[in-house]
Amino acid sequence: MPDTTARPGRTPARAAPRARSRTASPRTARAINDRLALQLLEADGPLTAHQLKERTGLSRPTVADLVDRLGAAGLIEVVGEAGADRRGPNARLYGIVAGRAHLAGIDVRTHGVTVAVADLLGTVRAQESVPVAEDALPEEAVARAYAALDRALARAGGVRPHTVAVGAPGLVDPATGRLTGTGTLPSWHGALVAGLRDRLGAPLLLENEVNLAAIAERRDGAARDRDTFVLLWLGHGVGAAVVLDGRLRRGASGGTGEIGFLPVPGTPALPSATGCDGGFHSLAASGAIVELAGEYGFAAASDGPAAAGYEAGSGADDDAPAAERVVRAAVAAGAAGADFLDALARRIAVGVAAVTAVLDPGCVVLGGEIGRAGGAALATRVAARAAGMSPLCTEVRASTVGGGAVLRGAVLAAKDAAQDDLFAPDDAAR
Repeated sequence: MPDTTARPGRTPARAAPRARSRTASPRTARAINDRLALQLLEADGPLTAHQLKERTGLSRPTVADLVDRLGAAGLIEVVGEAGADRRGPNARLYGIVAGRAHLAGIDVRTHGVTVAVADLLGTVRAQESVPVAEDALPEEAVARAYAALDRALARAGGVRPHTVAVGAPGLVDPATGRLTGTGTLPSWHGALVAGLRDRLGAPLLLENEVNLAAIAERRDGAARDRDTFVLLWLGHGVGAAVVLDGRLRRGASGGTGEIGFLPVPGTPALPSATGCDGGFHSLAASGAIVELAGEYGFAAASDGPAAAGYEAGSGADDDAPAAERVVRAAVAAGAAGADFLDALARRIAVGVAAVTAVLDPGCVVLGGEIGRAGGAALATRVAARAAGMSPLCTEVRASTVGGGAVLRGAVLAAKDAAQDDLFAPDDAAR
């Protein structure tokens, strides 16, 4: 079975095709032109042949040839006409055949799995979530995840996925493509990923969940205008995804962004190779935030004022919902929550300053349950605090993708891989 797991250097944003080379063979030139046309059809919606001619700069006969080729390959089709009063070939609107292939994104968390099935353009057709008990046996957890995937595929029309992307906590070894933990992770995570490879008969992309959230943030969220940024994930644990010059960076062992292990001031001990207690995790993870909130009078109750406006994020784990509630409550409280938010910002700024000193990304996005809950109120405080700790100008933004960032990133990664295959030069040039 093909396995495209953990491909180093995959960019979270699609690179524009290069201009036609004057020395390219006719076959290569056709392939480049076809790929350019497909990307324009995806980005700009249905287009006429004349609009494709204007956007590509190609001649009318060349555009006519590529439209015929892509139609014969089942990649594009006529989806309408441009203008109510226009008829004939020149008025035909061409669009990508979204049902040409389907793909699946899977978000694996400590206490559950969420699956989304989408078409070739990334439009989600079905979604299923299933909780997994903390003490569930690996075979039970895997069976529940399989059942959720099967239900989603059935709801999407009984399709089989062309490509599957899985996001999970932990390290993805670039050499083996295997998932390894950086602490205590459920044993069923590894069993699920291994089983999916055997079960689906489709290319499988395995990625750290924060990296997938960064893909979603750059494509659809707060970093759409940035080629270089860091996503700082603040939830049950803490992590970071690093995007430099448009490329997601994973590191030699897949551990880029394991910021929970960063030794920082303000903790009673140092982290170890087997646990991040004592590192930045002890300052900014959800458990530490709940304790800090208690010091400022914000209890993590499941009802009452602290729960107002609470929206569960996809796959929220352990005390992450409680931390999200208290942060939302503090933001809603205005001046009454200012001292707690200031204290929380001081903690988060330690991590931001460390990232800035090493990478100088120019932009840090606060994601995860805490980043979303804090919004602009928290991001502004963190930016001000970090500015006092570093001479490097760093903008701090709140995530705008929402609670399903990991799942959305998985869908986007699977879509990119499926399009890379289906839109490949050898296929497009046939």
